[in-house]
Amino acid sequence: MGTKVQLSLSFKDDLEVHLKKSHAHMVDYRILSQSLDARKANMGRVPKYHYVVEIVAEGESFEPFYEEFPRLENKSSSPIIVGAGPAGLFCALRFAEYGIKTTIIERGDQANKRMKHISKYWRYGQLNDDNNVCFGEGGAGLFSDGKLITRIKSPFVKYVMQRFVDFGAPKETAYIANPHLGSNKIRQLIGKMTEFLTERGHTIHYNTRVDELLFSEDNKKVIGVKLSNGESKFSDHVILATGHSAKEIYYHLRDKQVDMISKGFAVGVRIEHPREHIDHIQYGNFAGLDLGAARYRLAWENPETSKGTYSFCMCPGGYVLSSGTEANGIVVNGMSNYARNSRWSNAALVVSVNSEEDFENDDVLAGLNYQHAIEQKAYETSMALASGKEIPSQTIKDFLSNSLGGSLPKTSCPSGIVEADLRGVLPKTVVKHLEKALDVFDKNMKGFVTEKGLLLAPETRTSAPVTITRDKQSLKSTSTSGLYPCGEGAGYAGGITSAAVDGIKVAMSILKEDYGLDS
Repeated sequence: MGTKVQLSLSFKDDLEVHLKKSHAHMVDYRILSQSLDARKANMGRVPKYHYVVEIVAEGESFEPFYEEFPRLENKSSSPIIVGAGPAGLFCALRFAEYGIKTTIIERGDQANKRMKHISKYWRYGQLNDDNNVCFGEGGAGLFSDGKLITRIKSPFVKYVMQRFVDFGAPKETAYIANPHLGSNKIRQLIGKMTEFLTERGHTIHYNTRVDELLFSEDNKKVIGVKLSNGESKFSDHVILATGHSAKEIYYHLRDKQVDMISKGFAVGVRIEHPREHIDHIQYGNFAGLDLGAARYRLAWENPETSKGTYSFCMCPGGYVLSSGTEANGIVVNGMSNYARNSRWSNAALVVSVNSEEDFENDDVLAGLNYQHAIEQKAYETSMALASGKEIPSQTIKDFLSNSLGGSLPKTSCPSGIVEADLRGVLPKTVVKHLEKALDVFDKNMKGFVTEKGLLLAPETRTSAPVTITRDKQSLKSTSTSGLYPCGEGAGYAGGITSAAVDGIKVAMSILKEDYGLDS
């Protein structure tokens, strides 16, 4: 085992050259963590990289990054995993480490085939209900920034990062502070993951939707699933990892009286600027050098309402995408590729909403209906002004002055945009909070409010509108034995990494119960 060293270097300095000069006995090194500190770069402060490095001398070796798992055999029926997003796939991977085979049901197609359907939607407005930005192998994360940033504290985070590297992610994924794969690279990795699973005896059913959960006679236990092809499959363990947009599942759970509670989420817009504009705001004279596309994170709580307005899913050098799952609704999201080299940067700019203040709370799915009403209004606006596929958009300054300027800047959005008064799309309380927050954010980031900036609406799918409640220890549904709510759609994750970690936790819970393993 080597020696750990912490150090900070100018972004221009070469780490290896520095280490060779300062540690003459070093024969090799590896980076354990790396983070960029670009604070006050716009004021002339030289950006730095902070490192934690392990160095080894002659006769020393690096501590290996691997785990050993005992081989087990399926005691009963294979666990059924509904959904092949990060939660579902990492749940299956963890089972695979122990030799337990699973059956995965995915309503959409393989990752590489999803693109054909999505391209038709962006170009012509032709939506495929089961193959779109949210549904299909890899889930919604396949068309995001491929961000692996997470605030959760879990020993499984390191495992997730290392597994991504094992399947072909760049090696820095395991150690940089804000790792991202980009949509182009994560699509490649997902295919390797599912290939790994099928080679180990796991069964994946693509283009197959779960229409119903099958219950015991007393309705207190899930015993299997009924598929869209009419087939039924049975298991003692059904892991529900369907993502935050599978509304049919939510309605089905409500009808079957599975425990759920309403959950707050956030609604707003995508804000898009030319990338060089954001780079200059953040990096000043260092923009355009070797720092990559600049990131930002903004948050403000309105003191009058205690509601938060914040940036979310920031995509430097990215694209704004139409991400709807219903033919009569428009939703936007953001993504970027690994290089983050598009001419634009975007982020969600959203306002917290909840059942106590913003929509009726007499129905556990009132939040879902609230989302749908906004998305439908956006579609109707687009239909009235264009063809229905174009995203309602307004410049930042026109939005703040409650006017329409008659022209819009160029955009990254492949579906096209149409100028519209966003006050006719978004709820009044969301508009009010966005107006005030934009003024605050412009003070924090001089130039954030600019005629070059664009607002595209609506951003509504920030997180699940409900939590499918589960026992804290067993992770089973609190009302229904045999059912394991999992991932972002169940209300227990907020991104690729946290969803993957939750999938692992569910797998370990089942392994602990069935095989007595420690989790």
